[in-house]
Amino acid sequence: MDKYLETLRQLDDPEWLEFPAGYSRAESAKKFDRLVAKINSDFSAHCEVDRYIQDSAQHGRVEVPAESTVCGTRIVVLVSKFEPLAMVAADNPGAFFGTDDACAEGELDGGDLEKLKQALVGLGYAVAPEELLTTHYDGAAHLHFHGSGTPTWWDRFFGSF
Repeated sequence: MDKYLETLRQLDDPEWLEFPAGYSRAESAKKFDRLVAKINSDFSAHCEVDRYIQDSAQHGRVEVPAESTVCGTRIVVLVSKFEPLAMVAADNPGAFFGTDDACAEGELDGGDLEKLKQALVGLGYAVAPEELLTTHYDGAAHLHFHGSGTPTWWDRFFGSF
């Protein structure tokens, strides 16, 4: 987890809240499209894709349909505008306390998770654990947080503004 926290801190520029300096939507879109094609192929599915998440640090979202997974649970892949960050969640982010929890409860198959991680890593993404992303944000940026409680690292790199 320490290496991922170090990555989050390196990406945490208080001057750039919604996307990082030098962000290219076009370049990110090309990489994201390759990811979508890989996931569709690996799962023999037509995944639901959201490429236009407004007012958010997310570049895109891919939903692997439940009928294409071993456990029959939808799997969600989120890609942040803050490359190389990505995350994987069973059902929906926050539905479980991370992928380990979802696997332990029989809602996420380890093989399905590994396929997604390999697809992401193969394209240069870093898969941040949901367990880390849901911890208290103590970074450098002053977030305009709209949720209840205190902001998390997920809010910083995947949330809405």
